[in-house]
Amino acid sequence: QVVAVYGTLSDLLSVASNKLGIKATSVYNGKGGLIDDIALIRDDDVLFVCEGEPFIDPQTDGRAQEELTGSHTDWLTLNVGGRYFTTTRSTLVNKEPDSMLAHMFKDKDAWGNKQDPRGAFLIDRSPEYFEPILNYLRHGQLIVNDGINLLGSTALFVGVLEEARFFGIDSLIEHLEIAIKNSQPAEDHSPISRKEFVRFLLATPTKSELRCQGLNFSGADLSRLDLRYINFKMANLSRCNLAHANLCCANLERADLSGSVLDCANLQGVKMLCSNAEGASLKGCNFEDPSGLKANLEGKFLHGVDMEGSQMTGINLRVATLKNAKLKNCNLRGATLAGTDLENCDLSGCDLQEANLRGSNVKGAIFEEMLTPLHMSQSVR
Repeated sequence: QVVAVYGTLSDLLSVASNKLGIKATSVYNGKGGLIDDIALIRDDDVLFVCEGEPFIDPQTDGRAQEELTGSHTDWLTLNVGGRYFTTTRSTLVNKEPDSMLAHMFKDKDAWGNKQDPRGAFLIDRSPEYFEPILNYLRHGQLIVNDGINLLGSTALFVGVLEEARFFGIDSLIEHLEIAIKNSQPAEDHSPISRKEFVRFLLATPTKSELRCQGLNFSGADLSRLDLRYINFKMANLSRCNLAHANLCCANLERADLSGSVLDCANLQGVKMLCSNAEGASLKGCNFEDPSGLKANLEGKFLHGVDMEGSQMTGINLRVATLKNAKLKNCNLRGATLAGTDLENCDLSGCDLQEANLRGSNVKGAIFEEMLTPLHMSQSVR
């Protein structure tokens, strides 16, 4: 505006404030020099007033801003997978300045972006997953069409997360990863109860193979149940009550039976290869199968187990650990005990006729009241 300059510098600032609708505090000449005395003003001088900010030459500022931002106020259209989105450069650039989208549209034609016949910039990505990203860049919220919150859909989560990684939207990536983690249901590691398992047994046809591989039965009462032929491989049966249970031909390979009670259980033909029964009680168990099918406990960890009075004719206990175990009055006739650790094991009253003790460790073992003599050829340690 053209104004007459008179009076003092304060009068000039007051007039400029009224004319321009600002609170003018400083006056500059056309070259950016600060005017602190009204006597320095000449006729036809072009003056610039401001509210205290540094002098910026308006003739160069617009050009510099355009070079810096690529004219962020320019509206543009994106063709994403055949779907059109209209937005501004500032939306794509300002929130995530280090993202791929910011680098693509910060400077005009810097990336040589391809355009379709309508002038829309082509982006070969999924429009479904791109829309939440564009909305996030607009207002920082994860919202999809019709106001549906994205946090209700884990499937969308994963798709949008992959797009966010592709475009390098770092703040959105972190937000999505946390949200996906929080949306996952907590893993239930609680043990299966007797009631749940009985319901499971009743719902399964008798001829169907029941697989309980790797399940957690810790502390469950499974006593007196018919568990024949069930696959308990690698299951957690620690501290279970399996007294009088029928485990005929069950698969207990690598299962954890530590501290469990299997007194008087039927273990005919059971497979217990490399299972752990440390501290378990197997008093009066029957491993003897009239059909000739032998129980396999090869490599089983039976440290301190109580198997007093069990019928184990022909059982395979090869390289098993029975250190400090109680095998008093057991029937081990024809059993395979080759390489077995029987250190400090109580074998008093056992029937070891034709048992293979070759290579076993019988240091400190008790052999009192043996039903049949133990020949030295049966043991080489």
